[in-house]
Amino acid sequence: MKKVLIYLKKYIKETVFAPLLKMSEALLELFVPIVIANIVDTGIVTGKYYIIKQCLILLTLGVFGLLFSVSAQYMSARAAVGMATDLKSDLFRHIQKFSYAEHEKIGASTLITRMTSDINQVQSGINLTLRLFLRSPFIVFGSMIMAFSLDKKTALVFVFTIPLLSVVVFTVMAVTIPKYRKVQEKLDSLMLTTRENLSGVRVIRAFCKEKDETAIFNEKNVVLNIAQRAVARISSLTNPMTFIIVNLSAVLLIWIGAIRVDNGDISQGTVIALYNYMAQILVELIKLANLIVSITKSVASAGRISKVFEIDDSVVDLPETDDFFDLNSEIAVELKNVSFKYPDSTENSLQNISFTVKNGETIGIIGGTGSGKTTLINLISRFYDITSGELNVFGKPVKSVTEEFLRDNIAIVPQKAELFKGTIRDNIKMGNMNATEDELNVALRLSQAEEFVMKKDGGLDYKVEQYGKNLSGGQKQRIAIARALIKKAPVIILDDSASALDLATDAKLRKAIKEIPDNPTVFIVSQRVSAVMNSDKILVLDDGELVGIGTHEELQKTSDIYKEICNSQFGGEEQ
Repeated sequence: MKKVLIYLKKYIKETVFAPLLKMSEALLELFVPIVIANIVDTGIVTGKYYIIKQCLILLTLGVFGLLFSVSAQYMSARAAVGMATDLKSDLFRHIQKFSYAEHEKIGASTLITRMTSDINQVQSGINLTLRLFLRSPFIVFGSMIMAFSLDKKTALVFVFTIPLLSVVVFTVMAVTIPKYRKVQEKLDSLMLTTRENLSGVRVIRAFCKEKDETAIFNEKNVVLNIAQRAVARISSLTNPMTFIIVNLSAVLLIWIGAIRVDNGDISQGTVIALYNYMAQILVELIKLANLIVSITKSVASAGRISKVFEIDDSVVDLPETDDFFDLNSEIAVELKNVSFKYPDSTENSLQNISFTVKNGETIGIIGGTGSGKTTLINLISRFYDITSGELNVFGKPVKSVTEEFLRDNIAIVPQKAELFKGTIRDNIKMGNMNATEDELNVALRLSQAEEFVMKKDGGLDYKVEQYGKNLSGGQKQRIAIARALIKKAPVIILDDSASALDLATDAKLRKAIKEIPDNPTVFIVSQRVSAVMNSDKILVLDDGELVGIGTHEELQKTSDIYKEICNSQFGGEEQ
């Protein structure tokens, strides 16, 4: 909770003045029953002028109370909304720093829930707290003090009522806090199911699984509904229980007051004032009960948000990191006995990998599914940190340069081509926001995207829908490759990024890569022999181990696994 409340520091003025203004309004409200008592006891006897005077006092109290209330509402809303805005920005920034390990561990749906539902709940709780947390108790105890100033014996009813009401309110709070946490966890699960269904709707329809997925969704929705109803039942006890206690107290108050009026100990106006104070207590305790429910939800949500802030990035820079590479270094990438194990895994995914890549070389990486190809290039990009060994980039340990600088000098095309809503131009210029029109055209030509882009309505300004769903798989891959090429990075990684291309387009792409200006170091990850066979060096991976390294011709003679891959794709005869 502290990690969340710290964001109110920027709004100290609003945080202080909003409760004070609400207490000022409450203070004025405490005088209203006294004025009404004066009207009943004195005004009826004295005449209309006295009543008019007292009514003007009531009007004045109302006007000033309204001004205080509106000002307090504005300040509390400003503090709550501002705090939530800053919190969302910092939370999003913190999430952006996560390595792949953290994203995989937490899950996108959970993070989305934290960013939306949980922060909105905290915002609502802060808003209500600033307005009511001091005002309601002030009214409750202020009413009791004013009641004792009118008649001590009758006011003893308040002494029993307030503690009893407090027990009810805080018991409900203690019971519901852990239950609200469970409700949010079940909401996470429902969000995950929803997200998977919406993103995988084509697969679901292709396999006619709509009914099955609907049944799964309904099951999780029912579980969430049951949890929400369980906590709602407990929370809903607050209002009727407080009403019962206060109304019984009011009956007792009027009964005792009537006896004391009959005995001549107090006036009728005093009984009315005491009843009004009891009514004020009722209203404020109902508000306080609802506030407690909101605070309960906010505390649970704030705890969930804090847990995200408490997660540290597993990829950590060394203290002596800097922003410098010798891009003219003879060696671009070097691995010495590198091993890697995924978090929570008991076995290494990569074991004792050693190789050297010269500056400007094209390196092919091939192997069966699960052999560790993508894991290897993720280590070079430092999406994960190596478990043991040594990894150098341009002559420096990969941990000795900042992540930002490292990735500024590496252009990556991942297995899944991710496009964003906007234009083709916007998506390509993510690689270089200052790219000129000529540079865009060169990137399109090299990536073999020029032909289909220019046929689109608007060309580079063609609107790409969310996830690029109005483009084919091959088109998305070529735009992603253009985005990487326009970055003009000294290291380019193509992680099976031509899998959706036909053989002819793939061949043209490989030929174009050889024509890239400035002769960058290129890693080509593929399961196709044809995609890597012309590389300067080919790395053959099998079950996390480097089982072969050399040119296409050399590996055909020295690596049985590579020869087997070639035979499976070329039918025993190289085409």
